[in-house]
Amino acid sequence: MALKESLIENNSILLKADASTWQEAIKLGTDMLVASKAINPSYYDAIINCVKKMGPYIIIAPNFAMPHARPEDGVNRTAFALVTLNSPVYFEGEEQPVDVLVTLAGSTSDEHMQGLMEVTQILDDEDSPTGIDLDKLRACNSKEDVYAVIDKALLGD
Repeated sequence: MALKESLIENNSILLKADASTWQEAIKLGTDMLVASKAINPSYYDAIINCVKKMGPYIIIAPNFAMPHARPEDGVNRTAFALVTLNSPVYFEGEEQPVDVLVTLAGSTSDEHMQGLMEVTQILDDEDSPTGIDLDKLRACNSKEDVYAVIDKALLGD
């Protein structure tokens, strides 16, 4: 499933939210996907347990995390959730803060990889020193703003 369609179908965009810990930040995204029945509550627990066991593997670029676990950890259908934070959170042992999170629930390994590639494409920016441009998402004040960012990225403008 494409990112934009998933965000619309699951009503899973939360902008300028507040979270005091990385666990709370992840829960904001997973709660929206639980509400839409895309995932079971156990998916949140799986993400938290994996981060505690393996470290913050979900931080895939500076200031950006993609919380995810395995399909068998409670994914009912492939889905995404987007959360931007007013104030960044810090993962244990990490100096780099995170303020943009895209939760990925892939129903299969292939769906998981396709989702990762699509999000990377949308955030890709060769002019940015990190190769991604989170400011586009940070500047969004509405779901429509997010959809416009996605559309523009996918059309190659």
